[in-house]
Amino acid sequence: MNRQALVFLPGLLCDERLWRDQALGLSDIADPMTADLTRDDSVAAMAQRTLDSAPGRFALAALSMGGYVAFEILRQAPERVTRLALFDTSASVDSPSRAARRRASISSMRSGRFAGVTDRLLPQLIHASRTDGPVGHDIKAMASRVGGAAFLRQQQAILGRADARPLLPGIRVPTLVAVGDGDVLTPVSESTAIHRAIPSSRWRVFKDCGHLPAMEVPDEVTAALREWLGWNAN
Repeated sequence: MNRQALVFLPGLLCDERLWRDQALGLSDIADPMTADLTRDDSVAAMAQRTLDSAPGRFALAALSMGGYVAFEILRQAPERVTRLALFDTSASVDSPSRAARRRASISSMRSGRFAGVTDRLLPQLIHASRTDGPVGHDIKAMASRVGGAAFLRQQQAILGRADARPLLPGIRVPTLVAVGDGDVLTPVSESTAIHRAIPSSRWRVFKDCGHLPAMEVPDEVTAALREWLGWNAN
């Protein structure tokens, strides 16, 4: 297999740690880089910054908020994306209630102290069996590193994102759509809708897994991405 440039897009309050195991596990067949999505307050700017730092053409793997950026990259420069892997993300904009909760979290953060990912929040992110172990610890440490200022920028970007659903039928690159079966933030139904709308996309569900499969079941995700990197173009 020829080596491929591979760009990883993290989620909200995530950094390189999210995709660490996949970057290491695929380094024999890919040249990975993880984009910095902490510096901008719009998805369009996040996508442009990623394009400015990425190789000419690349495979694109994204999780959650990273998926929103992946869709914007496909709007701005579709010719540069050779294949696409979407984990635990949504193509639609926030529902009114979800947007209200997001605005409330922004207001709370601006009037108080950044709490990061708390023990109370962890069960919304990962499977209950992992909240007290090293994965839970790494998630809290990762959120702390990203910090409150970046959290505000990212939340603002997410609120302002475009509806990606009209884009989906035009995606023609080899595409994997995957989700944890216990994801409560972006439920399986969201990924199912993406899979059904993208022609010839392939589907994967990770069992006993929440919103962050790349950290929760790293070997399974690495194996899925290794297989994806070998698919023939449509």
